[in-house]
Amino acid sequence: MASARPPKRSHAEANGAIATNGQNGQAYSNGTEDGDISSEDDFGPALPSADEPKRKRRKLPYEKLYISALPSSPRYSKSLMHKEQLSFVTMTPFTDFLITSSVDGFVKFWKKVAVGIEFVKEFRAHTGEIKSVSVSQDGRSFATAGADKTIKIFDVVTFDLLSMIQLQGVPNCVCWAHRRGASMPLLAVAMEAGNTLDIYDGRGERQTPVDSMPDLHRAAVTAMAYNNAYDCMISADENGMLEYWAPSGSHEKPEGVFQYKSSTNLFEFKKAKSIATSITISPNGTQFATFSFPDRKVRIFDFATGKLYRTYDESLATVTEMQQAGTALQKLEEVEFGRRLAVERELENPILQNKINIVFDETGYFVIYGSILGTKVINTLTNRVVRVFGRDEPFRALNLAIYQGQPQKKGVVTVSMAASSNPLLQEAEERDPMLVATGSGKVRFYIFTNDSEASKTERDVQNEKPRILGSKKQIEAKPSESGTAAVLHTTYGDIHLRLFPEAAPKAVENFVTHSKTGYYNNTIFHRVIRKFMIQCGDPLGDGTGGESIWGKEFEDEFSALKHDKPYTVSMANAGPNTNGSQFFITTEKTPWLDKKHTIFGRAVQGLDVVHRIENARVYKEKPEEDIKIISISIT
Repeated sequence: MASARPPKRSHAEANGAIATNGQNGQAYSNGTEDGDISSEDDFGPALPSADEPKRKRRKLPYEKLYISALPSSPRYSKSLMHKEQLSFVTMTPFTDFLITSSVDGFVKFWKKVAVGIEFVKEFRAHTGEIKSVSVSQDGRSFATAGADKTIKIFDVVTFDLLSMIQLQGVPNCVCWAHRRGASMPLLAVAMEAGNTLDIYDGRGERQTPVDSMPDLHRAAVTAMAYNNAYDCMISADENGMLEYWAPSGSHEKPEGVFQYKSSTNLFEFKKAKSIATSITISPNGTQFATFSFPDRKVRIFDFATGKLYRTYDESLATVTEMQQAGTALQKLEEVEFGRRLAVERELENPILQNKINIVFDETGYFVIYGSILGTKVINTLTNRVVRVFGRDEPFRALNLAIYQGQPQKKGVVTVSMAASSNPLLQEAEERDPMLVATGSGKVRFYIFTNDSEASKTERDVQNEKPRILGSKKQIEAKPSESGTAAVLHTTYGDIHLRLFPEAAPKAVENFVTHSKTGYYNNTIFHRVIRKFMIQCGDPLGDGTGGESIWGKEFEDEFSALKHDKPYTVSMANAGPNTNGSQFFITTEKTPWLDKKHTIFGRAVQGLDVVHRIENARVYKEKPEEDIKIISISIT
C-alpha cells in the first residue's frame, strides 16, 4: 500500500513489541467494529489534524480489576534453588502446587499456601535431561519425559511417583490429552526422531501405546497442547505445520472448528520458515498462543477459526532497531543492551528453545512472556503493555507459570462483588497472586508477588548446599566423582568427550565434580588460537581465574597418552603441578605439550563445533562474541 509518510506505530510497538496481523502489518481484533479501532493502528496517508475523525480507543471493561489480580511488585520478592539449571516451572490448576524441574532430572513439589509456597518433596525423576513436562486439566496428574528414554507419571495431590513408561527412543514432548474428570487418562507422546504420535494409558498400566498416529505429521513434533473446551489437541512440527486432532476415536478434528485449513492462518509458520516451540491454550479455550524460532514472534490465534489475532515481534533485528531509534519500552545503556543482546543470541541453542513459553492470565485477555526488557504483560484487546516484571533484574526470563487464586478462601466472587467497597467481600476476595520464572543459565527460579519491600540481601534463599564447598573436611568426606563420557553443551552446539579416569583420576574427578555442580555453566571459551587449541573453564573469563574442587592447585598426572592427534583434552596450567579448573581441546597434533599438560580426555563427536569455535573471530586470542558452555552432562 502506497503511503505518503511512514506508518504510525501501534502503542504495543512503541512499548517494545510490534503487533501485526501477520499479513499486512496492521494490528487488528477479530469482530471489532471500525468505530472501536484505535487510530494508532491505522496505516496510510494522514489527514490534517483538524479533519481527522476522532475514533474511540478500544477499552477493556474492568481492566484495572484484572490487572490488580496480577502481582504488583516489579521486582522478584524471593528466589529458590535447584542444584542445576531450571528447565520448567508448572502451576497445577485446582490443586495449587508449583512443580519445578531442572536439567539434571530432578523434580520438586511446592505447595501454595496463604502467603508464598512451602517445599513438599523432591524426586530424581530422570538420570538425564528432562525434555518436556505436562500437567493434566484437573491438576491431579503430572508427567515428565526424559533423555533417558522414560516417562514418569506423578500423582500431584499425594506427590507420589505412580508409574514409569519405558520408551524405545528419546521423547521430545508430552501432553495430557483428556478432559477434566475423564475415567481414562490419556498421555500423548512425540519422539525426538520420527513423526509418529503415540497415545499411552495415563495410568501407566501399559508399556505400549493404546493408539498411534504415524501419518498426521511429516516431521518430528516440537510442541503440543490440549484444549479442554473442544476436547482437541493441537500439535506443531519441524516443517512449520500445525494440526488439530481429537485424542480418541478417529482423531479427526472436532466439530465447531474451521472446515478447511486453507481458510485459516495456520500456515504462518511455514511461510515464515519458523517452528512453533511452545503452544499455550487460553483458560476458556477460545485462543491459543505460540512462540517460534528463528523469527521469535509471539502469535495469538482464534482457536475455532484458526485466524491470526495478534503478532508480537521480539526478533533481534526489531529490538535492535527500536533501541537505536529510541522507541523501545526502555532505553538501555549501550553496554547493557549489548550484554542483554548476547544473552538473547544464546536462546538460539536448541536446548533452550522449548524452555521458552507464554502464559495467559485467568481472564485470557492478557499474555505474559519474557523478553530482552523483562517479562511483559500485554493486554491483547487494547494492544498495550500494561506491566513489566523484572525490568532491571539480573536474569532473562524463559519459562513462566502464574497463580491467581485464593489459597484458603474459595468463595465464588463475581466481578461486581469484587468491584464493591464491602470490606467483608474484599476480605473474601483477598488473593496472593504469584508469577514464577526461570532464568537463562540460572539454578534459581524467581517469584514475583505483591511484596515490594523484600530485601535484596535476603530474597535469594540458599535452600541448596553451596556449589563450592569451603571446608576441606567436607570435601574429603564426599565420595569421589568420576565418569567416562561428557557432553559440553555450548552456544555453538554439543561437543562429546571421552574421559580417561584410569590415566588421570584426579583431573577427571576435578572435571566431573565441577561439571555436576555447575561450576562451568556460562563460562566462556576465553582463549582461541587457530591451528592450535580452544581453552575454557575460567569463571572469570580472562584466563586468570578458576580453582580445583580441593580449593588449591593439584599435581600433574602424566601417562602413556600423548598429544599425537587433534581433539585431545588437557588441563591448562601455569607451570608444573599448578592445575586448577581450566582445560583446553587441541585442534592439531601438539607433541611439544607432552609431559607438560595432563591429558584426561578426547573429543569424539561434535568436532565441527570444535572447529567452528576455533575459526571464530578473535581479538588478542579472545573471541569477539562470547562462546559459552551452557552446561556439561556426565555419563
